[in-house]
This record gives sequence, C-alpha cells and structure tokens, in this order.
Amino acid sequence: MPRAQKLPKETKPASRPGAQAIRRAVTVLRILAGGREEGVPLREVTHVTGLTRPTVHRIIHALIDEGIVERNQKTGRYAIGQQVPELALARRSRSQLMIAAESYLAQLSRQLGDTLFLTARTGLDTLCVARRIGTYPIQVLSIEVGARRPLGVSSAGVAILAAMPLRESRKIVLANEARLQAYRVGAAAALNQILSARRIGYNLRDIGLVTGTKSISAWIRGRDDAPAGAITLSAIRNRLGPRRET
Repeated sequence: MPRAQKLPKETKPASRPGAQAIRRAVTVLRILAGGREEGVPLREVTHVTGLTRPTVHRIIHALIDEGIVERNQKTGRYAIGQQVPELALARRSRSQLMIAAESYLAQLSRQLGDTLFLTARTGLDTLCVARRIGTYPIQVLSIEVGARRPLGVSSAGVAILAAMPLRESRKIVLANEARLQAYRVGAAAALNQILSARRIGYNLRDIGLVTGTKSISAWIRGRDDAPAGAITLSAIRNRLGPRRET
C-alpha cells in the first residue's frame, strides 16, 4: 500500500462551535479510508494531518469508542470500523454517475473484452466506484472498488484534470504536490500528462500500475459540464495497439 499522503492544511475557518473538531475527525477518516483493510499507523496519520500525536490519538480513540474506527491488535494499525458500512445502509440510492454510466460499462465490457473502471471525483481525490471484468482470458485488475487516490496519480485522475480549465487543474496539482510524491509522481510530470490528454482528447498511460499493461481514460462531464469522473480501460500492452487507442 502506498504511504499515506500529506494533505493540504485546512483553510476553512472554524466559524461554528465544534467545526474544527469535526473537520479534523473527517480528515482522519479519509486518511484511514485510503488504507482500506490494511489500515494506517498512527504516525502516518499524525504526519499527514500535521496535528500533534496527542490530538490524533484523542480523535482516533473517540472514533473507536463510537465504532467508527477499529484498531488491528496484531499490527497496531487503524482502519475504518464496521459502523461505517452499517450507517451507509441508510442511503440505498446510487450516485448519478453510477446510474448514468452503468449500462455503458456493461456494453463496453462486452465489446472490448478488457477490464473497465468507473472513477468519480471527490474533492482533491479520485474514488473507484465500479469495475467490470471483460471476457479476454487475461484481465488487468490493478485497482479495487473503493480505492482512493489524489487527483493526478491515476490515469483517470489525469483525465479528470484534463477536462478542467487549465488554471484549475494546475491549482489542484499544486495542492496535491506533497501527496503525489508518495506515489513517485512529480507535479511537473502530472501537468505534462494533463497537457497531453487535453491535446488528444483522452489520457493514454503507456505504463500502467501493473508491469506490461496500458490504460486509456476518457473523462465524463456532468450536467453542469464540469468533469464528474472518468471511464478507464486497462489491458495488457499488446491489446492496446494504435488502432484500439483511437
């Protein structure tokens, strides 16, 4: 698992009583969500948030008391608790992106035969919300549903940024710069990829997350014309020659 990433410092004023404490708790939860089942050590949460160790310790243990966070007794790492998916059951409706893209994912998966990923934008991050496995014998399963990454890391993230006004995409890359470094992605490299994607109309990643693979991502715009997400096709390299790329 990539190391937890440094988050931009809070810029919103705590204008209401308790607002700062809530924001800090939500920030901690987002970091733990990035660790998925493996979890995140306390020192990483402290480093990413920029908060003192006692403050992070206090927040995490308050969340543990409520069942929102759990501690792995063997590793000492912290992860999202069972209460979170249970609370999510109260909201059964799917996102508009999922509803709009579902039929296209199924159709494209049958036609192309390779793995397709649906990625949504959430703040400064991308979130994989769906994955469809194709019929070709060799599938590239590089990302799991629920995987969260900073915008600018994944092929889908670059595509989403490429669909924005250049000034906005640059601002996001700079805000994520320290976090991108955890994935060995420099801000300059990310910006070059964005410019390339803007030029050709989609993002082509010649070297995928898995050795010997490639990926192509096309952005999806919402009703307000802003990029809401991206669809990514990932396959072994010899499956994505020039003819299929276009």
